[in-house]
Amino acid sequence: MRRLLVAYYSRTGNTQKMAELVAQGAAEVEAVQVDLRPIDQVSPNELLNYEGIVLGSPTYYGNMAAELKQLLDASVSHHGQLEGKVGAAFASAGGHGSGGETTVLAILQALLIHGMIIQGSAQGNHYGPVSAGPPGGNAAGLEKVYR
Repeated sequence: MRRLLVAYYSRTGNTQKMAELVAQGAAEVEAVQVDLRPIDQVSPNELLNYEGIVLGSPTYYGNMAAELKQLLDASVSHHGQLEGKVGAAFASAGGHGSGGETTVLAILQALLIHGMIIQGSAQGNHYGPVSAGPPGGNAAGLEKVYR
C-alpha cells in the first residue's frame, strides 16, 4: 500500500479544511493510505516513510508560514533521499491576488530541490489549489488536483 502524507499549518482553520478535503480526495484512490497531520506533528525523519507528500500553508507576505518553512529547512538532513517521491502543495490566502500562488510555488521549490516529482495542471490552478478565504467554491481545482 502506498502512503501519502498531507501535512499543514493552519491558524484560522481555512488551511486545515483544505487539508481535510485533500486527504478525503486522496483516500478515494485505491491502495493509498493517507495520513493527515498538522505540521507540528511531523518530523523530517518521517518524510522518508511516504511515497507522496502534500504540504499546505496559509499565505504570509506571499510566502509559507514559518512553521512549514522550519520543517522544510530541517529536512535538508535528508537531501537526496526524497528524490522520486511525489510532491504537491496548496495554500489559503486572505483574498484573490494575496500571494497564494507564490506560497504554493515556494513550497514546490523546496520539494523540487529534494528531487520530488511535481504534477502541474493545464486547467485551473496550475501549481496547486489556493483558497481565497474559507475553502469552498473559491478553491477551484481542489477536486481535480488531488483526486
